[in-house]
Amino acid sequence: MTIALSHATDLVVELSPPHEMGDCPAGVRRIIPIVGGTAAGPLLSGRILPIGADWQTVSRDGIADLDARYAVETAEGAVIEVVSQGVRHASAEVHARIAAGEQVDPTEYYMRTAIRLESGHPAYAWVNRALFVARGGKVGNTVRLSVWRVD
Repeated sequence: MTIALSHATDLVVELSPPHEMGDCPAGVRRIIPIVGGTAAGPLLSGRILPIGADWQTVSRDGIADLDARYAVETAEGAVIEVVSQGVRHASAEVHARIAAGEQVDPTEYYMRTAIRLESGHPAYAWVNRALFVARGGKVGNTVRLSVWRVD
């Protein structure tokens, strides 16, 4: 049996500078506010609302645990919650380039997320019954994700 994927949307998530929490017991922690962005694709389009954040923990070996929560508002007025949990890792050299704001090709590092969407809007009830996966990367003050529904 194979798993099929359907392209749902491409997200451009705009970020403001992180709030650094420092070296905590689980690793270096930071909270990165989500301040806007867009969703554009065959199944879901809209604007990312200026609410939410990515709560990151970076382990001593450089693996980032990603835990983002935010919302997309569609043209119909539906508000869709996005819960995105994933992992990012790169070589020390690539990580330094990303941290410096350089545009690094996402093929040079690993960033994947598992996404759950939820909405009470009747036209988007289908999101409540599906799982989504995404691949992407950081570009300047944005995170760009290509999101696929697991069929």
